[in-house]
Amino acid sequence: MSELVCYRIENNIGVIEMNDPESRNPLSQEMCYSLIHAFRSAEANEDVHVIVLTGAGKAFCAGGNIKEFAAYQEKRASQVHKEGEATTILFQTITSLRKPVIGAINGHALGGGLGLVAACHYTIASEKAKIGTTEIKLGLFPLVILPVIIEAIGSKKALEISFAGEIFTAQKGKEYGLVNKVVPDENVMQEALEFAGQLASASPLAVKIGMDCFVRTRDMEWNNKLDYANTLRVISFLSDDLQEGAQAFLEKRQPNWKGR
Repeated sequence: MSELVCYRIENNIGVIEMNDPESRNPLSQEMCYSLIHAFRSAEANEDVHVIVLTGAGKAFCAGGNIKEFAAYQEKRASQVHKEGEATTILFQTITSLRKPVIGAINGHALGGGLGLVAACHYTIASEKAKIGTTEIKLGLFPLVILPVIIEAIGSKKALEISFAGEIFTAQKGKEYGLVNKVVPDENVMQEALEFAGQLASASPLAVKIGMDCFVRTRDMEWNNKLDYANTLRVISFLSDDLQEGAQAFLEKRQPNWKGR
């Protein structure tokens, strides 16, 4: 049996691929924990500067399994809560990463799949991809992914999408702010790897400090955000990478980053 999540490293890029194409890569407990393990492995590996997330087959991620929803009343509340922890931990893991996550949205991203799109820091989607969260039509509200969507596109637009329960195009997702770039279907992974390669070739310290600022200041009061950013700026200005970057610019050559 093939692995549910495939993880490989190439050119300082950690590529994470959901690998259950026959079921359209749903966010089962096993899938969630496999993704969590892959993301944490990429975060801990100093050779990985950027992460690319994609799905095998024609879908990116189909979200939950509707067949399982009908059987939930047969379970105890504690069991349902326990099963939901996997998804919660997955989104907590992605949104706390200090490394950029590039989403290569190769196909449909529904429900929890839309949540993954929103959680990625930059997304490139196939022109054939469809995105949406239809839970409200099933008698549910997309609760766990709602905070992630709100952070990505704002409260009013997030609620609009949740209330409507509609599936929309990748281009509409771009207009909403969920997708950064829409490309032909056959170019999705290539474009994602090229963009990731640009980031991977930048100063790893600069990217790490930038992501730390992005994550840590999220819930800070405004003045504290600026104070924290200024503290990080001191680290950046005194870094070997800034000295090397400036020297390389003056000498008209490619910098040799030290990551410190």
